[in-house]
Amino acid sequence: MERPAERVGAVLIDIDGVLTVSWKPLPGAVEAMERLRAKGLPLLLVTNTTSRTRASIAARLAGSGFPVGVDDILTAPAATAAYLREHYPGARCLLLNTGEVSDDLSGITLVDEAEADGDAAGPDVIVFGGAGSAFTYPALNAAFRHLQRGVPLVAMHRNLYWRTAGGLDLDTGAFLLGLERAARVEAEITGKPAEAFFATALAHLAADPSETLMVGDDIESDVLAAQRSGITGVLVKTGKYLPEALEAAGGAPDHVLDSFADLPALLERAGGER
Repeated sequence: MERPAERVGAVLIDIDGVLTVSWKPLPGAVEAMERLRAKGLPLLLVTNTTSRTRASIAARLAGSGFPVGVDDILTAPAATAAYLREHYPGARCLLLNTGEVSDDLSGITLVDEAEADGDAAGPDVIVFGGAGSAFTYPALNAAFRHLQRGVPLVAMHRNLYWRTAGGLDLDTGAFLLGLERAARVEAEITGKPAEAFFATALAHLAADPSETLMVGDDIESDVLAAQRSGITGVLVKTGKYLPEALEAAGGAPDHVLDSFADLPALLERAGGER
C-alpha cells in the first residue's frame, strides 16, 4: 500500500530504465521532465552509468529533448573520484571499466595492468566500474591476485543487470559477488545504493530528504536505498523492473508508477513544489 504523497521540494531521477533505454527516451519522459522544469522543481539525475562522462550524458539527453545540463547530473564515477580523493589520496588505481570516464575521475592516478605489473608494489587500489568487454578472464584474474595480497577493492555499484534494447544484460554486481567471495574481501561501494551517494545528491540540491523523491527502476539500489536515507522512494515499472524482484525485495516502495510519465500527476497530488 502506498503511503500518502508528501510535500515535495526536490526530485532525484535515475536515467537508464527511467528516462531512457539504450539512450532512447521512454514514452512521455521528455514531456514529464519539461513539466517538472516548468514548476521550478530542483532536479538531479543520479546514475550508476559508467560508460559515459557527465558531459557526454548531458549532451546525449539534451539532444533527445531533455531539458538538462552537465550540472544536473551526478554519476557513480564522479562520486568515486571524490571518495578516492578523500579515502585514498595519491593512490595508484587500477580501473576495470567498460567505457571512457577518465574526465570524471579528476585528481585520480590511473594505471593499466601492464604498468601495475611493471611496478613491484602493484596498484594501491582496484576500482571496478561497469561490466562489459573489459571484464575478461585475464582482467578479473589479475584483480583477484592483487586482492589476495591485500589491495582494497572499490566498486562504483553492485548492479546485477541493466535493461538494453535487446533485453537484460549482466552488470558488475554479477562478477563482484564471485570475486568478493573468492578473495574473501568486501568492496567499498561509492554509487547507489551507498548512503554517501544520496547524501552527496541531497547536498548538491541543498534538499531536505523528507521533502525529496527518488525515482528509479531498481527496487533495491534506487528505491529502498533512498528510503533508508529518509527520501521518498518511487518505483517505475520500466527498465529493469521485474514483478518478481519487487516481491523478493527487502521492503516496499513508497509509491509505484507505471512510468516516469506519471510523475507529474503524483507531484500534483503531493502539492508539487516548495
